[in-house]
Amino acid sequence: MKIYHLVPFCIAGFFIQQGIAQEKVKDSAKSEILDEVLVKAVRVNATSPLTHNNLSKKEIAKRNLGQDIPILMNFLPSVVTTSDAGAGIGYTGIRVRGVSSQSTNITINGIPYNDAESLGTFWVNLPDFSSSVENMQLQRGVGTSTNGSGAFGASINILTDAVSKNASGEIANSFGSYNSRKHTVKFSTGLLNEHIEIAGRFSKIYSDGYIDRASSDLKSYFLQGAYKSDNTLIKALAFGGHERTYQAWNGLEDLTILAENRRYNTAGEYTDANGQLQFYENEVDDYRQDHYQLHWNQRINNQWSTNIGLNYTHGEGYFEQFKEDDEFADYGFPDVVIGNETISSGDIIRRRWLDNDFYVATFSLNYKTNSLDWLTGASYGDYDGDHFGEIIWSQVAGAIEKGDHYYDGNGKKTDFSVFSKATYKVSNRISLYGDLQLRTVNYSTSGLTSDRVEMLIDQQHTFFNPKFGLTYLMNENNNLYLSYARANREPNRGDYEVNQDVKPEQLNDFELGWRHHQKAFKLNANLYYMLYNEQLVLTGALDDVGNPIRTNSGDSYRLGLELDAAIALSNKVSLQPNIAISQNKNKQTFAQIDGALVDLGKTNLSFSPELIAANALVVQPTKQLQLTFMSKYVGEQYMGNTDSDKSKLKDYFVNDLNIIYQIPMKNIFDSITFSALVNNIFDEEYIANGYYYTYDDTWSNPNQTTTIEGAGYYPQATRNFLLGVSLKF
Repeated sequence: MKIYHLVPFCIAGFFIQQGIAQEKVKDSAKSEILDEVLVKAVRVNATSPLTHNNLSKKEIAKRNLGQDIPILMNFLPSVVTTSDAGAGIGYTGIRVRGVSSQSTNITINGIPYNDAESLGTFWVNLPDFSSSVENMQLQRGVGTSTNGSGAFGASINILTDAVSKNASGEIANSFGSYNSRKHTVKFSTGLLNEHIEIAGRFSKIYSDGYIDRASSDLKSYFLQGAYKSDNTLIKALAFGGHERTYQAWNGLEDLTILAENRRYNTAGEYTDANGQLQFYENEVDDYRQDHYQLHWNQRINNQWSTNIGLNYTHGEGYFEQFKEDDEFADYGFPDVVIGNETISSGDIIRRRWLDNDFYVATFSLNYKTNSLDWLTGASYGDYDGDHFGEIIWSQVAGAIEKGDHYYDGNGKKTDFSVFSKATYKVSNRISLYGDLQLRTVNYSTSGLTSDRVEMLIDQQHTFFNPKFGLTYLMNENNNLYLSYARANREPNRGDYEVNQDVKPEQLNDFELGWRHHQKAFKLNANLYYMLYNEQLVLTGALDDVGNPIRTNSGDSYRLGLELDAAIALSNKVSLQPNIAISQNKNKQTFAQIDGALVDLGKTNLSFSPELIAANALVVQPTKQLQLTFMSKYVGEQYMGNTDSDKSKLKDYFVNDLNIIYQIPMKNIFDSITFSALVNNIFDEEYIANGYYYTYDDTWSNPNQTTTIEGAGYYPQATRNFLLGVSLKF
């Protein structure tokens, strides 16, 4: 074992000795909720020197009418959300501080949820999961050590439903624009014999989508069995989803069509034998994902507790495409000879499959006194994924047999990390925070990519990620914090497909914050400087299946100020504003333009607006009625890294109205809640996402190279609504 492997444990040992020496052991852990221990290893508390926001079950429920989790987080600081289908149902995305979803760490009950190979998060695979969430924490920046891939802009950790003491049930239905609807049934037995609970949820969501044919047919389930005593909590969970969505990742490149029919979808487009434009009806993405988790939380005594987590995830599915007049050679199949005619191309229908298994084991040990909170643990993940493509139909008989594979590949990944973190109260005013993590990643591939290119990767990365911070309690209403954190992150499969010499990225994150909390006024202010080496930035371009392409950018940085507040104007009216002002730069950018390498100097990082602001005006005229007017502004941003005007995405300002009316009941039901959500109430035609690409024209003039720029856009829904009713009993 190398000596730095021992560093986390040596520091932890020092903290333990100091904590035991300076105070008598007190009963500080007994009141800690065992449910919360599930995520303690990846979470921070209210006074930690790390920037974060929490979303409670109650806050989530107000807008939970079928839209995905990223959309429900849209009004948090520095957050930008996107929707392929335009209305928040189906494929959605989230960027925090301008950092893509591939660089955002996601955990569910402390178990990594990011796809092990792409590092992305596909919320569509867990539709209506928000109905089974107890709370969520968004950590901006590096945050605390977590399980799975590192956090390069943010981490989102999710705690699922807590054990319910009392039996309950809920039936929730919602309906809205674009034939959208959600149906949810939940139940809990409460604690049987004061120890055992069985709970569950079943959901179905459907939407035609704002974009033409961008339909979503989503089904999901969540089942929980729990055993609870004073010192023990055991949870067995099974949850998953099946999604079938019509593809909408092409966007719109034709500005004339964008102006005349912004809902147009080019996916599935082809010309029939009569020269008529048609759309293939099964241009769909069809994927099922099932998760099985077992958690054991044990409080040994008033100071010591442990957590063990086990997870198995299986995912399997495909996306189907009609390809018009494709070359057989592109699929590795020979030409077809019929008489004297040689046929080398034809229409085909193909499916590209993923079939993967993911195993995770986590362990943590917590020691807690009034002055010391020490946590150490480990995580191990093992991923095995098959990638293959098959032909299910060919226009030319004999060219390709149904079910023929035209590529087969495999990816294997192991991920092992150990960490040790501690918060130590030096005095009543000063707390120190230390967090050390060692992570080893092994990734190997074999076979062909979907472009039939051999991909042989065998990489091992070892990352050391230290984090330190200090919190100073000025008085009962104010505290200051300062922190430094380093993160390292491996490339994903797509990065290797573009460039097999791609490098890991590194981030040094500096945070300085002030928290002011009073009953009627709360303010969080945070200044951050994120210094990157070889950041894997979005180029703006997409591959042929809609995945964003990334590249190393050398040295880059993000410098920003974030403010969020809660202001009670009266006992019935409050404001919840936030604003993020930032500068996001590549320190030096080189680009091939018109056949020459050009030094563009300092340029803006892609998809990183300098200004993001939001506000919620909450009016509660009665105990039963609440009206919330929500506003969101996102400044202009570049979709590439060359500051090209062609890559610029315009700013937008969107407003939503949320109305909740709850009727308490005495018979049959506990309550009936009516919900209304009007999105984009002022009917703005805005675009939240897009792509940018370039290619060199060497054929128009053989003696000249001309760089051609192109861009595509994802229009978001104009005014739309969702209405819901929830019956609780």
